[in-house]
Amino acid sequence: MSHWIIAPVLIPCLAGLLLLLEVRERHRLRRFTGLLSCAALLAVGVVLVNQAWDGAYTVYKLGNWEAPFGIVLVLDRFSALMVLLTAVLAFPALLYASCGDDRKGANFHGLFQFQLMGINGAFLTGDLFNLFVFFEVLLIASYGLALHGRGPARVKAGLHYVVLNLVGSGLFLIALGLIYGTTGTLNMADVAVKAQSLPAADTTLFSVALLLLWVVFGLKAALFPLYFWLPATYANATPAVAALFAIMTKVGIYAMVRVMALIVAPIPPIGQQALWWLGLITLGLACLGALGAKRLGTAVAYLVVMSVGTLIAAFSAGYGSALAPALYYLVHSTLICGALFLLAGLVARGRGEVGDRLVAGPAILGSGRLSLLFFAGAIAVIGLPPLSGFIGKVGLLRTVPEPIYWVLLLVAGLCGVIALSRAGSTLFWRTTGESAGLRPSRRRLFAVLWLLALSPAMALWGEAGLQWAEAVADQLRQPHGYVQAVLGGGAQ
Repeated sequence: MSHWIIAPVLIPCLAGLLLLLEVRERHRLRRFTGLLSCAALLAVGVVLVNQAWDGAYTVYKLGNWEAPFGIVLVLDRFSALMVLLTAVLAFPALLYASCGDDRKGANFHGLFQFQLMGINGAFLTGDLFNLFVFFEVLLIASYGLALHGRGPARVKAGLHYVVLNLVGSGLFLIALGLIYGTTGTLNMADVAVKAQSLPAADTTLFSVALLLLWVVFGLKAALFPLYFWLPATYANATPAVAALFAIMTKVGIYAMVRVMALIVAPIPPIGQQALWWLGLITLGLACLGALGAKRLGTAVAYLVVMSVGTLIAAFSAGYGSALAPALYYLVHSTLICGALFLLAGLVARGRGEVGDRLVAGPAILGSGRLSLLFFAGAIAVIGLPPLSGFIGKVGLLRTVPEPIYWVLLLVAGLCGVIALSRAGSTLFWRTTGESAGLRPSRRRLFAVLWLLALSPAMALWGEAGLQWAEAVADQLRQPHGYVQAVLGGGAQ
């Protein structure tokens, strides 16, 4: 049995515990420990993708207890891809924070590692209750990270974020209770099997449980009408935290897709139809939010919401061919939005007290380089050629032949052009004198370049990227393979 699958959970867990024991004043040691952990996660992510890419499932039985009685971790192409994506995003985010933002509050590095532990665990677990546990781990860490740096706006946004997620956790427990009461299990593969033969009396309760799960996952993914916490929370967080939070909405989407792919019946038709329409509404309202944003960070936060609406609508449209381009777009949007959050932080530092507010202000120190980076990021996130956003959106337009989706996706691109053009012209052209801000450091610029460079790389190898996404989609379309691996003795 391969033990690599548990490494994405153990590495940040051990690093987080070590960071809590290290002396807080020894900042260089704490930064080295955190960055070493993220580098190790990146290497492990590559190993896991290579291990999963031949289509085999790896089932890791904790305590050597057989499923469905024991806890299992399951590695397939989808979970391996998401673990690697998390590592690719986390390293530059922590590198950016290690230039001084990590000193704005205590235990930043420990919380950062525990959040990575929760995110990776959520991607790898094969048990619904442990999905809840890992959700709580990442959420508790994110509460501290959202408040890192203090400030009244940050505390207000963080309070809303905490309260809403506590409500979501309560609903999650109720849904788990209903699922266990009707099926007698919380192992995802076992639930998928037993859902096929539920008596009529239990089908209604099971359907209610699934609808509650859609509510919980919709809250985590920031789906309408549960997305209003996200713009303020992300815009007021420190740049590195906001960049890492770009993957958190994808945790909700991952959970939704995983459950939807496994439990093919009896899914309430109203649930899938509701997801389609809520995805479209989220996409439309995010366009308005981006146009009305008064800060660059807020505009980027609405771009995250826009990507959520785009993905949820595509996943719930009922067209299996849309799965691959949606997965490609998921990777693209996560990386580019993370880069834009870091870039917004550089802009705010360069303008001094004005920050990233979209008003005339002093010239940005290092504006030449930052303007080029902003231009590249804007093209990528909007979906203009020749970068990866264009490939993802064209793929979605080809595979979701719904006129309303076409219109909203194209309008979203137009709104993105208008919003970011207004932001760029205000920040870089409407200047009132010399700035008292700070020049961007090389390490901060490298962190932004790390993420932005992945967009042209994804475009250059676009055909290979889409083929990889299609391989992930093929495995999701065949849930019996997952079930057989977990329950039928097919563990690797």
